[in-house]
Amino acid sequence: MARLFLGAFGDPGHAFPMIALGRELAARGHDVTLQTWVKWQAHVEREGMRFAPAPEYHVFPTLERPLKPYEAVVRATHDSMPQLEAARPDAVVADILTLAPALAGERLGLAVATLIPHVDPRGADGFPPYSMGARLPRTAAGRALWRELDRVVRRGVELGRRELNETRRRLGLPALDRVHGGISDRLALVATFPQLEYPRAWPASTHVVGPLQWEQPFGDVELPPGDGPLVLVAPSTVQDPSHRLLRATVEGLADEPVRVLATTNRRPLEQPLELPDNARLVEWVSYARTMPACDVVVCHGGHGTVVRALSSGCAVVCCPAGGDMNENAARVDWAGAGVRLPRRFAAAQPVRLAVRRAMREPTLRARARQLQTWAAEHDGAARAASLVEAFAPAPRATS
Repeated sequence: MARLFLGAFGDPGHAFPMIALGRELAARGHDVTLQTWVKWQAHVEREGMRFAPAPEYHVFPTLERPLKPYEAVVRATHDSMPQLEAARPDAVVADILTLAPALAGERLGLAVATLIPHVDPRGADGFPPYSMGARLPRTAAGRALWRELDRVVRRGVELGRRELNETRRRLGLPALDRVHGGISDRLALVATFPQLEYPRAWPASTHVVGPLQWEQPFGDVELPPGDGPLVLVAPSTVQDPSHRLLRATVEGLADEPVRVLATTNRRPLEQPLELPDNARLVEWVSYARTMPACDVVVCHGGHGTVVRALSSGCAVVCCPAGGDMNENAARVDWAGAGVRLPRRFAAAQPVRLAVRRAMREPTLRARARQLQTWAAEHDGAARAASLVEAFAPAPRATS
């Protein structure tokens, strides 16, 4: 039995994959502590782990005064040190956005790994910049264009290296010569489909393990009546406060020969929504229980929603709203598993046409089913847990 300390940012897209990994490690008999936001404490403990509250600072700005990101990391690292000392772990696995437990672990001389809960943000020769939403170029001219732009990107990455090294200096840690210093060069777990990753030569320390999926327990919901194809509207839990995509989809599919199940994700509608006969609106829905019955999933392109849909064999319509959603939408389009709809086209007619394409192009549905088969044969959590077991030093003798 190893003692392991996991740390994750509290947004669902980061906390849920780490809970999936921790659940698998705990099921294998390891002593697992997971540090994340307090809102997930009951779930963490129910999955057999110990819970440690993560520092929750308001960075932009704090309630007291503006707190620069590196100041928040230094402060959070100091706050995390007692938790790691109490847990006495053999290794630390930190989310890509959660530097504090990683740096605290390094200060204590521990083995530190990184979990990347989406596609790898590190670029390669000829790649477009991450999160821009551009697809991998198909021509030499396109690759040359991105190489030229890479000079600008490198300046930003180098600035990030200097800021991280200043953080490390304040914590008494040596500077790093490499960029992307927040990703371990000893073990990096990329929790996505390999089919969504652009071809590249991977470092020996990086492993694309497949999606790590977990969700809050929830029962079945009543589906719209009938036996027509089922379209699920699964909007982001943090983006699109006016429910623009939900409204556009319900309106656009009102006269289509499909059934529509839409969820508000427990966010109230600012204005009433008139539902057509083929639609049902619910407050919350279990994606794991519902998506296997669906044909198409309309979403903003959050990574967790996308990989859950593809794991269920659903073609995806991605209408990105922000963050890494543009990147996820580009990868889905590149992989041939769905339709990318730019945010400016989040209206009834464009959504209707995108769903029609997702329903009627057999190659899209076939590709989604291929990914479903791959997911059934490759357990991402099991693969990641095995890599962590091999990475962690031999457990110390208990006193």
